Amino acid sequence: MFKSFVSASALSALTIATPALADPLTSEDLFRIKSVGSVAVSPDGSRVAYQVGGRPNIIEGEENGGYESQLMIGTGPNQAASYLPEGMSVSDIKFSPDGRWVSFLHKGEDDEERSVYAVPVYGGSYRKVAQSPDAGVIAHAWSPDGQTIYMLAGAAGDDARDKEKKKGFDAIVYEEEAQLRRMFRSRLGDLDNDVDATAIAIPGYVTEFSVSPDGSYAVVGSQPTPQIDDTYTSKRFHIVDLASADVRAVVETPGKVGDAEISPDGRTMSLIAGVDMNDPAATTLHLVDTATGEFRALNAGAAEAATDAEWLDDGKLAAIIHVGAQSLLRVYNADGSVDHQHDPGALILRSIEADGGTVTVTADAPSHPAELFRVTPDGFTRWTDSNPWLANIDLGKQETIKYTARDGQVIEGILVHPVGGIPEGGAPLILDVHGGPEAHDSNGWTTNYGGPGHIAAGKGYAVFQPNYRGSTAYGTAFSKQHQNDYAGKEFNDLVDAKRALVEMGVADPDRVGVTGGSYGGYATAWSSTALSEEFAAGVMFVGISNQISKFGTTDIPYEMYNVHSRKWPWEDWQAMLDASPITHVGKAETPILIMHGEEDTRVSPSQSYELYRSIKVRKPETPVRLVLYPGEGHGNSKAAARYDYNLRMLRWFDTYLKTGDRKAPLPDPRPELKLQDSE
Repeated sequence: MFKSFVSASALSALTIATPALADPLTSEDLFRIKSVGSVAVSPDGSRVAYQVGGRPNIIEGEENGGYESQLMIGTGPNQAASYLPEGMSVSDIKFSPDGRWVSFLHKGEDDEERSVYAVPVYGGSYRKVAQSPDAGVIAHAWSPDGQTIYMLAGAAGDDARDKEKKKGFDAIVYEEEAQLRRMFRSRLGDLDNDVDATAIAIPGYVTEFSVSPDGSYAVVGSQPTPQIDDTYTSKRFHIVDLASADVRAVVETPGKVGDAEISPDGRTMSLIAGVDMNDPAATTLHLVDTATGEFRALNAGAAEAATDAEWLDDGKLAAIIHVGAQSLLRVYNADGSVDHQHDPGALILRSIEADGGTVTVTADAPSHPAELFRVTPDGFTRWTDSNPWLANIDLGKQETIKYTARDGQVIEGILVHPVGGIPEGGAPLILDVHGGPEAHDSNGWTTNYGGPGHIAAGKGYAVFQPNYRGSTAYGTAFSKQHQNDYAGKEFNDLVDAKRALVEMGVADPDRVGVTGGSYGGYATAWSSTALSEEFAAGVMFVGISNQISKFGTTDIPYEMYNVHSRKWPWEDWQAMLDASPITHVGKAETPILIMHGEEDTRVSPSQSYELYRSIKVRKPETPVRLVLYPGEGHGNSKAAARYDYNLRMLRWFDTYLKTGDRKAPLPDPRPELKLQDSE
């Protein structure tokens, strides 16, 4: 007998649906959504600078492009002003040490690359304050005295190579001729006096840096090469003396590394990192002695994930901790003991910044994307409302539920109910499977171009996001359960989710589909082939179809070995083949839409070609379509590609999942675009 259990609130799903009155969220609404991005707090805590942005609203005629943001400076709830001209997108926001300027990266009309600009807080126009000699600035920081700006910049140009390219000699030598980034310091005023920024020698390929409170050293994230595999397996933090450029210490954490922050006295660094080389994700909080590089873990083995941290003025450390699908703000004493915790209720905390006694977080919730909140002893006060129009949108009920898998493992996930409720007999259900699998879905804002969420709910679907085995926020032991078991227990969890939701009365057993990207795309391909009898439709994005050829075409072979397969393909060719969806195409009766970015280096587009061709030849009666996105990589960046993807995904489910008709004709090759005339 299949066993499941569910929270008391989920039992309300058994009510009969009421007619939807409805102003549901639509695919077109995606381009109205704004969210708060990076944040900086002034040294006296009186002001908060932040980005608010999204993709261009191509529905209303804005030019196609990627993420764009506006700089805002706030002083209280709903009290903020824009300090820059409309349409001027910026990044990497910082306050000067005296709080009089907000600096940022921007590419001006006369710039060939991004430079450092600043705008005065108390009135006046923005101006360029620093630039690298011959490449774009990637990140910047102020010296404590406010007289110097440190910059991380791209590689220097190569005039000889540029001339060769113009003559047609543009061959690419794969994984060779690495272009290393450089670090510079520039005194304020040097720009006006035509003084070049001064180079600082740095080890390897630098990914990030921060300057100590006294300006004597920098914490530099560095790896041997720019290759993403090195980012996952070989990136380490170095303590670099800024006067001599000598490396004082190396923090020899054994696995993946994440956020690093320096304490107010400069003696300690917090570091979120893995506990060993086989830890799938950097989720454990560590304290590091900046003099020696010695480190110790604070929450190793706990069923949680540290995601961001920030030192407070009193020397305590505040950390965002995700516990399953929820989150909390934990404050540690300087010695690493826990001082206290803040429960944010329905909020999912994403980032934290603090200065001058002011602590701010960005957080989302089931009803809204990321907004800015100030943290006080009394709780979390919302400062921004970037999408007031959402108050008039009918959203489906959203909650966290748990079920017990066939081997007794408890699995948690996020359920979005159809707008209007669950119909008798169950709703068509979409399993939205996250990638990684070293990631997790939280009970916050769930809707995006690839995540059907509230858009699907408005069309009558239930949507479930399972935190299947391999997910983070449940402890390292849980995130390691998928290792050396491709397509085993991890994807059995998806079938068990379906069965549990059917048993609860949420899902119609004949109308359950799967979608996801990357590892979620692998889950979709597996569900549409090996598990085809269980699933009525699939939408696969940048997914895996052949574990043998995937190894030979990916840019993360060592990461795959360390935290996923735990063996090389040649150690067991047959096992790798057995775990490949192409092997099981003979069972494929699930209509599957396959989509992929043409420039994807993580999961080669050839993975999608292989699955598409295998189905077309071996199972020609099974509906299949392959859609490629030129210029896009491991995920769609530009607005038009995101809109197209969302329309195609939902139309595929409308055609095959909502109807339950696996043999329905293919929809038209081109979806209907609801674009307004821009003229």
